[in-house]
Amino acid sequence: MNPKVDAYLSRQTTWQEEQTELRTIVLGCKLTEELKWGKPCYTFEGCNIVLIHAFKDYCALLFMKGALLDDPHGILVQQTATVQSARQIRFANVQGIIRQKAILKATLRNAIEVEKSGVQVAFKDTAEFAIPEEFQQKIDASSKLKKAFAALTPGRQRSYLLFFSGAKQSKTRESRIEKSVPTILAGKGLNDV
Repeated sequence: MNPKVDAYLSRQTTWQEEQTELRTIVLGCKLTEELKWGKPCYTFEGCNIVLIHAFKDYCALLFMKGALLDDPHGILVQQTATVQSARQIRFANVQGIIRQKAILKATLRNAIEVEKSGVQVAFKDTAEFAIPEEFQQKIDASSKLKKAFAALTPGRQRSYLLFFSGAKQSKTRESRIEKSVPTILAGKGLNDV
């Protein structure tokens, strides 16, 4: 048990009992406990397997390679259409966790086996993501911006494209793009600031 996770759990005002129960189940699978991204994270031989996290309406186990897991009970949830790899199992109360304890352990064992196998999620290529018209015009007008965007990692490129295209109105897309140009030119990702 990691003292950083103890401290994290002691500060929780919601979902504390549920997260504590999930922690007990996950630790029973002999994973290493760490605190990453401000959340309890469980690893196998240095590779991230699962996170415990809480939201307003539920708490969840988030499997990093959830898209590769067997799901005979249909409990793995894709958070949004843009999430390619991770999948969640959501809980509304501690009783639901206790009822599914055997299923959770089996899913955790499956996640460990997937990691041991070395199989990777086949991510969409950045070229498969639509470039919003407003951003295309911007990079066509500036070779410096085009070069800086091309130099970003594929994940950072996808992050920007999803952020820009997530706006419903052209005016909002233009605003997002304008605010992001200096960060792109600095070679940073959307969340690197």
